[in-house]
Amino acid sequence: MEEERLPGIGDGATQVDSKVLQSLQKSFLQVQSILDQNRLLINEINQNHESKIPENLSRNVGLIRELNNNIQRVVGLYDDLSLSFSKSMEASPERDTKRKLNQKRARPGQ
Repeated sequence: MEEERLPGIGDGATQVDSKVLQSLQKSFLQVQSILDQNRLLINEINQNHESKIPENLSRNVGLIRELNNNIQRVVGLYDDLSLSFSKSMEASPERDTKRKLNQKRARPGQ
C-alpha cells in the first residue's frame, strides 16, 4: 500500500496511509465549503441588520439558525477528523516501534 508523508507532524517522519490522507483532505474541503457558506450568511445577516427593514430582520432569524447549524456541522467534522487522525497515528508501525522502545527503557530495576 502506498504511503505519503505529512510534513510538520512530529519529527517529520510520520507516515500516513494514503486512504487516511484522502479522508482528511475530503473532510478539510467539506469544512472549507461550510466556512465559505458561513461567510456569505454573515454578510447577508449584516446587510439585513443594517437595512432595518422588518422583512429583512425577520429573515435573519432563519439565517442565524442556518449559521448555527453550519457551525455544529463544522464541529462534528473536526471531531471526526481528530478521531480518524488519532486512530491512524496509533496504528502507525513507526509509533508501535517507538512505543516498544519506550517500554524497554522504562522497565524498573534496570
